[in-house]
Amino acid sequence: MTLFDGITARIVETPRLNAGILERAADDANASADRTIVFVHGNVSSAQFWQVAMLALPRDLRVIAVDLRGFGESDSLPVDATRGLRDFSDDLHSVLETLGIETAHFVGWSMGGGVIMQYALDYPALSLTLESPVSPYGFGGTRRDGSRLTDDDAGTGAGGANPDFVARLAAKDTTDEAPTSPRSVFRASYIAPDFHSVNEDHWVESMLTTSTAEGNYPGDAKASENWPGFAPGEIGVLNAMAPQYFNVSSIVDLEDKPGILWVRGDADIIVSDNSLFDINNLGKLGVIPEWPGDEAAPAQEMVGQTRDVLEAYVAAGGHVVERVFEGVGHAPHLEEPEDFRAALLSRIAYVPVGGPPTEAIVLKSAD
Repeated sequence: MTLFDGITARIVETPRLNAGILERAADDANASADRTIVFVHGNVSSAQFWQVAMLALPRDLRVIAVDLRGFGESDSLPVDATRGLRDFSDDLHSVLETLGIETAHFVGWSMGGGVIMQYALDYPALSLTLESPVSPYGFGGTRRDGSRLTDDDAGTGAGGANPDFVARLAAKDTTDEAPTSPRSVFRASYIAPDFHSVNEDHWVESMLTTSTAEGNYPGDAKASENWPGFAPGEIGVLNAMAPQYFNVSSIVDLEDKPGILWVRGDADIIVSDNSLFDINNLGKLGVIPEWPGDEAAPAQEMVGQTRDVLEAYVAAGGHVVERVFEGVGHAPHLEEPEDFRAALLSRIAYVPVGGPPTEAIVLKSAD
């Protein structure tokens, strides 16, 4: 693992797993909860992706990034997909409990957004920053209202993973010789087409820490009588986001609602109302044959679903700020680091937990 100057790494031994974490050198280990930020990465990545964002934050904050199981330096333990993303959120809590951190501000990217929404359902959280988050209803296989399209969630989970991409992850392929290489996938999917990261080698290195062992990425699949012929199994990362296992829309009902910042790029092709990673949308586009049509297999309106749940969250007394980055892809913290930093700092300055908010309760766009 390549560390940037000012970042340190260590292994935290917890009752659940040995977890890799990144910290900033000289951060105050006794910082109060309201001055502590915990970063949670997304799928096929690791805590490494947060290093630039960590270093940019004020020095009076304690900043931690945690490797989820099967990624980075954490143990490659199987993921029980039938628990949704709870294996990850329970691991995260175990890490923080071991570190003596009772609560904090949480930042979750992509799948990590789902992890911290689940965390907030089960444990105290001061605020949530959801960056390009997975829909509260999971990835694929649902209508706008979150209802499932089939009883077995056909077309979702591990069966949708490209086997050559998985093989290249396992082989630690750093080339761009194929569109399925991790480097090519990073360029085509993680960022907008016109963005180039000077730290690309580091981000590819982070992607290659993904464990492809049994029970990790992507997981197992089952045959289905429904189009396109597969359904999620019960172990593995991608299956953990299948809608039969993962649904965090009940954050609306939290008694103490942490303030939420929703950050996304409008050029994101992974989490989108027309995601190029959604099997149903690929069927509609003709990439996958014999698509049964919009009635049976509509594309998942991922952004619309998140908006609906967050609007309900606001109506129930929560506070949400939405920040949309024009022309930005799946990783605003890489593509617009200064604006991402400003939005995050604005969010953690406002913590409406345990009492009435001090500003209007509206879903709004940040200036």
